[in-house]
Amino acid sequence: MKSKLLSLAEAAALVEPGNLLALGGMTLYRRPVAFVRALLQRGRASGAPTGLTLLTFTAGLESDLLVGAGLVQAVRTCYFGLEIFGLAPMFTDKAGRGEVKVIEETETSIASGLRAKMAGVGFMPGLGWLGTDLPRLRPDVLTVTDPYSGETLMAFPAIEPDVAVIHALRADPEGNCQIGENRGIDEELAVSSRLVIVTAEEIVPALDKADITAPFVEVVVHAPRGAAPTSCHPLYALDGQALLRYCDQVVDQKSFEHFLDDWLSAEQ
Repeated sequence: MKSKLLSLAEAAALVEPGNLLALGGMTLYRRPVAFVRALLQRGRASGAPTGLTLLTFTAGLESDLLVGAGLVQAVRTCYFGLEIFGLAPMFTDKAGRGEVKVIEETETSIASGLRAKMAGVGFMPGLGWLGTDLPRLRPDVLTVTDPYSGETLMAFPAIEPDVAVIHALRADPEGNCQIGENRGIDEELAVSSRLVIVTAEEIVPALDKADITAPFVEVVVHAPRGAAPTSCHPLYALDGQALLRYCDQVVDQKSFEHFLDDWLSAEQ
């Protein structure tokens, strides 16, 4: 059995400028916050990987931190916000100013794109987006004719993230991991991405049952409470007070920089 264990700093060093970076989890649940923190600390020490395109089914706090720090040039997601806590302040500000490009996506386009890559084909046909204005916003998403029925279908292009980061409940050194019941699109990300990094609450000697298996994982990182302040059911709940503090403190770039300085220097 080959150990794939690395530190958070070593894993963060694998992200390169211009990468399509995919983050697992859902909104405020099981987000790879510890990895994002390591990526931002890397930026302070040796230079951050800028020009990233961020891909995530739903984007939350972890994504807003990357946007605020200037690492993200484009976003591909179905939703960007903090649920009941309000808007994601840095994304709202930068997207409104045109400083971050928003690539329109829906659940259908992201899921179909990832499944096309999983199937080893260039696109996945479907009925989604037909009869809407979405194709005008995404001229790269074309239509095809079903050779059997003659029906017009949308052809969602394959999506292959350069790096995917997924937070797990537990993992073994070989890369098998368990992510719990709320899986989002993490399994699809693991299969379709070039490089998969798993951060895990607990490292165990071996797992006899896994949601994501070792052949799809290149790096494993031990990261206790690695999703906080988002939740990691059933291990810990969402820290609502931390989210409220973020929303109260961050209103513009200057206040974000103050928050980031304090957050990166605080003991975790």
